[in-house]
Parts: sequence; structure tokens; C-alpha cells
Amino acid sequence: MKFIRTNIPEVILCKPTIFKDDRGYFYEVFKKEIFEEFIGYKVDFCQDNEAKSSKGVLRGLHYQLPPFAQSKLVRVVKGKVIDVVVDIRKNSKTFGEKVIVELSEENKHQLFVPKGFAHGYLTLSDDTIFSYKVDAYYNKESERGILYNDDELAIDWVFSEDKLIISEKDKVQEPFNKADLFEPTFKLYD
Repeated sequence: MKFIRTNIPEVILCKPTIFKDDRGYFYEVFKKEIFEEFIGYKVDFCQDNEAKSSKGVLRGLHYQLPPFAQSKLVRVVKGKVIDVVVDIRKNSKTFGEKVIVELSEENKHQLFVPKGFAHGYLTLSDDTIFSYKVDAYYNKESERGILYNDDELAIDWVFSEDKLIISEKDKVQEPFNKADLFEPTFKLYD
């Protein structure tokens, strides 16, 4: 597994070593020991989630506030997505910046999204299966979101607005400048 720091150093792109032969392939999806050694702190994932979506489904930008904030390790099992992460930590050097990567069943890349970041993705193929680990359980009262088409963030979602399939909840999220943003009450990273 190769780990690459993105333009926001806490957001990590994980590229697996894939062993292929005439039978197919094998790779380690997650290995806690080497992952934690690279990021420099412990992450105790407690739940795995999976979502299946049609082409053009946009989910996000979602996050939870402390003390229920979540770190996520996301990947695509089938299909392809544009994955977007936005730094919402008020006092961060990279506040408001974003990471945009393509995750697919072909490249088998994963993205680590730490606490303090909003996350969303757009499916680029039919029957996309998106899988992710979280280190805290869902808490409805701490759930927040940022409007996917916020002018300040100016995210290029690749598809035209009329081609996007978006939940009613995600259509009415707060713009970035009015959202409840992340104000850590504890040290997140060593």
C-alpha cells in the first residue's frame, strides 16, 4: 500500500499494491498497523457502510460535528465516482480548500477523510457501489451538510445541473459561509 498526502496533508490517498495473474487479482484493502503508522495516530473504525447508486447521483457534502465527528476511509467497489473533500476546520491553514479525486473499481484507490472535513461524491457510472468505514456512529443531532453547488466552493461536479440526481435534503443544505463549521475541542492529529 502506498500512501500519498494530498494538497490538504491530512487527507490521504491510498493506492494498493495489486497482485494479478491469470486467475484474477489480490490486494490488501486495509491494514490497520501500516495505516496508523503513516497517519501518526490511531483510528478505530467501528462500522462499514455501503451505498449503491445510479449514474449521476450526487451525495453530500456531509459531516458530523464533535463529539460525534467521523473519520472515513472511502472506496469504490463497482463503478466510478468523483470524490470531494472540503476542509471545514475554522482555524486550519487549508480552511475552505478541497480535494477532488476519482475513485473507481479499476484504480482501487481509497481516500482517508479525517474528522473536520465535509465529504461528498458523484457517481459516474450505473450501479456504482461505494463503500466506507467510519470511526463514529451516525448521530442525527450532529449531522450537518453544505450545499453541493455553493458558489464560494465552486466544485466542478462534471455533469450539468439537470443531469444530477440529488436528495431533497442535499438540495437545501446551508451555503459554506452559513454552515455550522468544525471547531475542534480536542487535538485531532499528533
